[in-house]
Amino acid sequence: MKFNQTHAALKIPTVFLGLSLAILAGCKVGPNYSRPTTPAQTGWKEGAATTNAAVLPQEWWTIFNDAELNALETQAVAANQDLKRTVARVTEARALARVSKADLFPSISANGSYTRSRLSENRDNVAPKLETDDFSKSFDLSYEVDIWGRVRRTVEASNADAAAVAADLQVVLLTLTADVARNYQSLRSLDNERLVIEATIALRKDTLQLQETRNKAGLINAVDVTRARTELANVEAELQAVIRSRAQTEHALAVLCGESPANFTVASKATSIVPPEVPAGLPSQLLQRRPDVVGAEHSLEADCARIGIAKAAFFPTIKLTGSAGVASADFGSLVDWPSRFAQFGPSISMPIFQGGRNKANLKAAEARYEQSTASYRGTILNAFREVEDALSDLSTLAAQGEAVNRALVSARDTTSLANDRYQQGLTSYLDVVDAQRAALQAERQDVQLRGQRAISTILLAKAIGGGWERDAVEP
Repeated sequence: MKFNQTHAALKIPTVFLGLSLAILAGCKVGPNYSRPTTPAQTGWKEGAATTNAAVLPQEWWTIFNDAELNALETQAVAANQDLKRTVARVTEARALARVSKADLFPSISANGSYTRSRLSENRDNVAPKLETDDFSKSFDLSYEVDIWGRVRRTVEASNADAAAVAADLQVVLLTLTADVARNYQSLRSLDNERLVIEATIALRKDTLQLQETRNKAGLINAVDVTRARTELANVEAELQAVIRSRAQTEHALAVLCGESPANFTVASKATSIVPPEVPAGLPSQLLQRRPDVVGAEHSLEADCARIGIAKAAFFPTIKLTGSAGVASADFGSLVDWPSRFAQFGPSISMPIFQGGRNKANLKAAEARYEQSTASYRGTILNAFREVEDALSDLSTLAAQGEAVNRALVSARDTTSLANDRYQQGLTSYLDVVDAQRAALQAERQDVQLRGQRAISTILLAKAIGGGWERDAVEP
């Protein structure tokens, strides 16, 4: 009866201790994350009326309806080395998040040892046996009671870090696909420009041959011949500049696609570059459609959780430890019942004097959170700027293209009239040269503007986050 009363008396505080630990285990020191106030706008300054248009397809580059571009994008996504490195970073971040989750559970390990000892015969109090053996094997347990939420805050931070790295992967993917599309459109624009220059060179050669014939016949002086030669040489030099630019663009495209430039070729061809229309959508959608904005918010969430980790350092750390096994000086009796041993009990570690270390760590964590908040808001502002820039480019390039088209028509008429007047002897060959220069400049500018409009369309698609959607990717 006395034993039962004593047992009950010991059981009551144990129950209260368990209940207290269960209640306290629900506590977490430090602030819970909430999205801070962010810059906002209701519409686009540089665009048309804002509409809640549908987002782009996930493979957003398909809006150009170019099979060769689609093939290059597929190759780049499969072989680009920067993308592969970022994929490995995501795998690492998710593995580290799983490591932090392991602290939520007890740690159990199995141990075994054998020790052979010999004592000195020349020491006092020598044991009866100078040589001894010791065999042991045990199971050890260690578990931190997460009263203040340090472990849970660590898991929060690790999960947020992993989500931020996953968003970085989407940033790299979006940048890669945009760079491939941009370089491809630049390549096609240079191909179109090369055709214009080559056609002009053919006309310049015919003109030079005609001028040389007329000079030999005594109809014109040698100055007109040298001017024709000069114009031909100038246009041939411009052709080489375009060829050089195309080669550099092709080399850049090769690296993006994960190939050596020596083994990579995109055949030249003339294309009709017609930029598709990209829906800008609502400004508020950038918070969901821009992976860099999402990644910046996850980093902010991680730094918020680390404030809780720093605050938990001010409180005691309680661990439950235990060990059970067998030990014997004779291997043959190791598994006998008398060889058993066991121990179990809590341990507590309480910071008393840390020299200001914990306060400094907390202040640093709070400062990092403020930095992340500013970075998050800055990322949103930069996202707004990039969309506005792309919309402004598309608007002004369209107006500029119309003006250049009118100038091109006029330049061609001027060239025709100048040739007629020169044939009639009413003007000098210098007027013809000037008219031809203006026509070539207008034609090249027209081709370049069409390429720039395609590139601005790509930049707009990138600025609004491409076809990436947060809810479709994140768990």
